Amino acid sequence: MRAVVQTVGRASVTVDDEVVGAVADGLLVLLGVTHTDTPETARTMARKIHELRILDDERSAADTGAPILVVSQFTLYGDTRKGRRPSWLAAAPAEAAEPLVTAVVEALRERGAQVETGRFRTHMLVESVNVGPCTILLDL
Repeated sequence: MRAVVQTVGRASVTVDDEVVGAVADGLLVLLGVTHTDTPETARTMARKIHELRILDDERSAADTGAPILVVSQFTLYGDTRKGRRPSWLAAAPAEAAEPLVTAVVEALRERGAQVETGRFRTHMLVESVNVGPCTILLDL
């Protein structure tokens, strides 16, 4: 599982002209799933995201209550080592990935996080205003 975590002043996801998820002064998480990921991987990723100390004064969303916007992003597993056209073979198929993205969201909520989401298997417009900017790659 991979996540790109960004500190944002605001971020939102729009599907068919409807905002389906939005946060202010929090984290935007682009989340990718691979074939070997499990529910345990999802719980570990949720903990790392929630406790990642990238907010002001080295604080985390767990410390501050900062909201988190989670957006599925299979392209994090794009492989471009052999040319210009990415291979998506390392990305889990949607049927396997969707329950694990949901498991990360549920685990974050169980930890007390305020979580918004994109919409799986749709064309999403993701907007963000980065703060810092601070962007971290989590790779499990």
